[in-house]
Amino acid sequence: MKEKATFGSGCFWCTEAVFQRLNGVTEVKSGYSGGSVENPTYEAVCSGTTGHAEVIQVEYDSEVISYEGLLEVFWNTHDPTTPNRQGNDVGTQYRSAIFFHDDNQKSLAESYKKKLTEEQIWSDPIVTEISPLTNFYPAEGYHDDYFNRNGSQPYCSFVVAPKVKKFKEVFASKLKDN
Repeated sequence: MKEKATFGSGCFWCTEAVFQRLNGVTEVKSGYSGGSVENPTYEAVCSGTTGHAEVIQVEYDSEVISYEGLLEVFWNTHDPTTPNRQGNDVGTQYRSAIFFHDDNQKSLAESYKKKLTEEQIWSDPIVTEISPLTNFYPAEGYHDDYFNRNGSQPYCSFVVAPKVKKFKEVFASKLKDN
């Protein structure tokens, strides 16, 4: 059954590149959520004035991968303890966020966050926002499939590629066959 999930974990080029390779994911769309401005542009979101986070909306087959499986990848492929920052990307648009689509997603996200907090996986507290999805604005078309089309671009080579490499090593059993 096709379902959707929406995550913010820093630059959407990085997050898209990771989730595209995950078995059971049928589509990944970069976009903006969590802000107050309708139909924001990339430039406006990057200015930090819209309140939106860079996010990905994942369409997945829940018979192949569960929402919990997506959460496992989400929590393990970014730092959920740094407010408004992922690596060198700084600003509210890079915050760690889960925008749930229904009460079940909310409950699962909150439970996973609580479990990680209790296990003290990180030395700093988890700051991940868990909020209802109230809007999703697709990003401009040139963001689609960004890493796959621009892998030699410096940001992709130095930031995205190592993240994808690590993801492939850690989650080898969950990768698509291609």
